Amino acid sequence: MSTDGTDLRALAERAGRELEEAPALEILRWAAETFGREFCVTSSMEDAVVAHLASRAFPGVDVVFLDTGYHFPETIGTRDAVAAVMDVNVITLTPRQTVAEQDAEYGPKLHDRDPDLCCALRKVAPLRDGLAGYTAWATGLRRDESPTRANTPVVGWDEGRGKVKVSPIARWTQQDVDAYVDEHGVLTNPLLMDGYASVGCAPCTRRVRPGEDARAGRWAGRGKTECGLHG
Repeated sequence: MSTDGTDLRALAERAGRELEEAPALEILRWAAETFGREFCVTSSMEDAVVAHLASRAFPGVDVVFLDTGYHFPETIGTRDAVAAVMDVNVITLTPRQTVAEQDAEYGPKLHDRDPDLCCALRKVAPLRDGLAGYTAWATGLRRDESPTRANTPVVGWDEGRGKVKVSPIARWTQQDVDAYVDEHGVLTNPLLMDGYASVGCAPCTRRVRPGEDARAGRWAGRGKTECGLHG
C-alpha cells in the first residue's frame, strides 16, 4: 500500500483500538487485506502457531526466520517442517558474517561478553534488512510472557523500523496456545517438551525452573530480557 509514515502510524493505532478484542484470525485477515504482499510473519520457530494462523488468513504468506548460526538443531528442524507442511513461504535471513567471521573480528563467544552486540549483529541488523520490503509484520508476542511484554498492542507502530507491527495472539495465554496447538495439530519445537519455555540461541537459552516466567531461561544471569527485536 502507498502511504506515508504518519498515515501508517495513525492506521496502526486505530486498528489497535478497534481490534483489541478481535480473534487472532480476524486480526491477521485485517493485516492481509490491508497490506497484501507487503505483510509478513516472523517466527522464531519456537512454535508455528502464528504461522499456522496466518496461513489460514493469507495462504502463501511469507514467514521470515532468522538463522543466527547459533540455533538448536531442533529449531532448524522445526523451520524445515513448517516449510514442508504449511501453506507458507519460509524465508531464511542470515547475518552479514558467519559465526567464524564474527569470532575472527570480535573474538570468540561474543554472546558471553557482550550479548547486546551479538544480538544486534545476528538478529537486529538482519531483520531490519529483511523487513525492508514490507510495510507490516506479525509477531508471536504475548502479554503473559514477561513484564516487558505486558502492554503489547494487537496492532501497533514499530517506531524503530517505521512499520506496522501486528501481534495477533498478544491477549492469549499459554493455555490458549496449547489449546490451539492441540486442536489444529500445529508443529512445535521439541525443546518445549524438554523444559524450555522460550527457545532462542543455544548459548543463551536454558530450561526454566518451577515458578519462573517463560522468558526466564533467556540470557539467564546476564540482566538481559530482550534481544532488541522488540524494542
